[in-house]
Amino acid sequence: MILHASEQGSGPPLALLHGLFGRSQNFGALARRLAAQHRVISLDLRNHGASPHAPGMDYATMAEDVRETLTGRSAWPACVLGHSMGGKVAMMLALLHPAQVQTLIVGDIAPVAYRHGNRGIADAMAAIPLMPGLTRAAADAALADAVPLPAVRGFLLQNLVFAQTPYWRIGLLEIAAALGDIEGWPDELATHYTGPAWFITGADSDYVLPEHRPVIARLFPASRILAIPDAGHWLHADQPDAFARLVEAALLPPRAPGI
Repeated sequence: MILHASEQGSGPPLALLHGLFGRSQNFGALARRLAAQHRVISLDLRNHGASPHAPGMDYATMAEDVRETLTGRSAWPACVLGHSMGGKVAMMLALLHPAQVQTLIVGDIAPVAYRHGNRGIADAMAAIPLMPGLTRAAADAALADAVPLPAVRGFLLQNLVFAQTPYWRIGLLEIAAALGDIEGWPDELATHYTGPAWFITGADSDYVLPEHRPVIARLFPASRILAIPDAGHWLHADQPDAFARLVEAALLPPRAPGI
């Protein structure tokens, strides 16, 4: 699948991959900053943003979408940065096509299975009555029980188009059907990525735990794990400058020995 993508800047290619229920614009400020030194390609993953809708959201399939899209843009080799679900796509891409990924940067996710309540969120989104005249306030109220945090409801409602007849721009039914794959991760992967891999976590997040470090080290033997203080799972929103500075450090060319 060819994904919708936007580009800015010039230099070595850098692909940005958003998280579940997100879109490429989530990295807007970071993309503009990194475009000073890189050809930044912000992608909408399948069933998200302006990309096509289709069943199947296992990580090998989504990694292939990214590979096909970047191949069509002559953007290999590339550095790849992904947050949350996008981080898992980035990890799988590096594991399946290690020669094409120069540097891997993963935002607050580990190569493990999770259960974080996304089924209830998807069900609540699908239950919003998409009737003419639906207002943002009414849609927000309909999500309030399942999604208590106003900022998260605002993030989710970016996907709802308030036209004469409202509609979801994301493939909500396809996402809901694939939640097992999205929250999961393959049990056995007989491969590893030996390139530089930066795992940037939120110090206040519970997504990357001490017990996850052995599997990270096995699959990504050259990995580094760095935590940003006073940041949760949405670390690029909680501490945007600190996150950007670590990403910039990860993207620096490797120094020759003795320098």
